[in-house]
Amino acid sequence: MRHLLDIETADRGFLDRVLESAEVFLKVLEQPSRKLPTLRGKTVLFMFMEPSTRTQASFEMAAKRLSADTLNFSPAKSSMKKGETFLDTLYNLQAMEVDGIVIRHSAPGAAHFVARHTKASVINAGDGSHEHPTQALLDAFTVKRRLGTLSGLKVLIVGDILHSRVARSNLFLWRMYGSEVLFSGPPTLLPREFEELGAKVVELDDALPEADVVMVLRLQRERMEGSFVPSVREYRRFWGMTRERLKALREDTLLMHPGPVNWGVEMDWEAQERPNTVILEQVRNGVAVRMAVLYHLLAKAEDLG
Repeated sequence: MRHLLDIETADRGFLDRVLESAEVFLKVLEQPSRKLPTLRGKTVLFMFMEPSTRTQASFEMAAKRLSADTLNFSPAKSSMKKGETFLDTLYNLQAMEVDGIVIRHSAPGAAHFVARHTKASVINAGDGSHEHPTQALLDAFTVKRRLGTLSGLKVLIVGDILHSRVARSNLFLWRMYGSEVLFSGPPTLLPREFEELGAKVVELDDALPEADVVMVLRLQRERMEGSFVPSVREYRRFWGMTRERLKALREDTLLMHPGPVNWGVEMDWEAQERPNTVILEQVRNGVAVRMAVLYHLLAKAEDLG
């Protein structure tokens, strides 16, 4: 693969290689010397057109751990503020001979657009409510390390499905690996067309005791133009991981969240006390997974073995 634009059309073999390599890179990150020369001489451009903490920092650290040079593009400090188009900006940055572009954008399909207009390898770091492929990969990597498999599981995804690129990428990934995907959330935030893609819509309290993995999503109020839920208080009551719902989980059920967490809304603070709450583990694993993605897209063929 030349790009990683989504999970829906990704090659299964490529995803397998990323997950296998991530295990190696995680061991590298645990060593005193945590840097490899693998991408020395390569340049990775970060175009984050939306705010990000975990994803941007994780990608930057991954690139630097592989010895790549990095270039950060900030739209607020660019000539786009003077009227330059996004495409002209892209062409000018490409003229500087970048090898990889990591793009986050509010418009669905933005990563595909960039891939059509550049010679560089493009990685989608989230495009609107479309997909977020590396988040799904780090989620899968975290589950595989804990449970030993990606198949035959019941993965329950809870919350704002409508606006969630994480939900879409995870749906495609878990279906690809032979696990069952369950969705639960407010009817206004849970389009029924997801059932056509293989998800099963369930009642939250009925599904919790059966789930091997519970992935809680952030209530994305910045993407909401209407009144999708009566109030934050009502949302917590019916779809939040409250103290009572945390008790309904099996001890071995993994509890996940892509972040940032609205504590006291999507999840009560007590969730942090569970041994199988793996939110920070997801963040740590994300560096290794993104190292693996950059490695397989940008390393020379002879370096790939």
